[in-house]
Amino acid sequence: MDLLVISGLSGGGKSTALHALEDLGVYCVDNVPLVLLPQLMESVRRTEDDRPVAVVVDARDTAYLERFAEIHQQLTDAGHSVDVLFFEAATDVLVRRYSETRRRHPMGDLPEAIDRERELLGPIREKSERPIDTSTLTGRQLRQLMRDRFGSGGTLRLVLTSFGFRNGVPSEADIVLDARFLDNPFEREDLRPLSGLHEPVADYVLGQQDAQTLLGHIESLVRFAAPRSAAEGRSYLTVAVGCTGGQHRSVALVEALKRSLSKGEAFMEPAPRLVVRHRDVGGTAR
Repeated sequence: MDLLVISGLSGGGKSTALHALEDLGVYCVDNVPLVLLPQLMESVRRTEDDRPVAVVVDARDTAYLERFAEIHQQLTDAGHSVDVLFFEAATDVLVRRYSETRRRHPMGDLPEAIDRERELLGPIREKSERPIDTSTLTGRQLRQLMRDRFGSGGTLRLVLTSFGFRNGVPSEADIVLDARFLDNPFEREDLRPLSGLHEPVADYVLGQQDAQTLLGHIESLVRFAAPRSAAEGRSYLTVAVGCTGGQHRSVALVEALKRSLSKGEAFMEPAPRLVVRHRDVGGTAR
């Protein structure tokens, strides 16, 4: 990462993301006028040649938002690699967040201010490869997402995460796989209180032939995609496996996938850093 432009809706998580990046050693600046970005990069590069820079740009910079594509091109022409990270959330979620904090929205009265902000930030959102919806993310989960993406130090972070479809598909996922066709341990009273981290549930799930076939397909896909993602210059790849509630089948499969990928010789150089997260059983990360 050379320059990361963080933007999005107020209350969507921009400040949380910026603080997480600051903890990772990124040079962070909040609320930078767009027209000053080329000068900022020139100034930073005079003293710190290779330190990544992250800046927050919001809708209050109304006079220059329409020029974002022009400024983006100007930075690219100057030799800077520019990524755009755009945070958004459902309108009702944003209204609730503002109600809880009792803060005033910078664009005026809710919910009209949110619609106005969406419109103003359209030119920046168009430059984002994939906007991140934080509607279902806690602050802790968002900070973890930033560490997963930008804390690899040159090594691909391969994030394996389980989730429940009833709680929404993780917006940060690059590859999403559905395990709901497998027999569900939830239907058994003795297994229902447990999770895929417990041996009886894992045995029940992985004992199914379809589970072993699915696991083989997922592993082949990951081994194919991971080195190619790294070659493209990406620092992270998130593979999400889902079931209905995110407690049993997806958890057991992710744990088994981690074990399979950790065996034997590394399938790419340098070897990726494996990160396992179980979003709906406490957000375990290791």
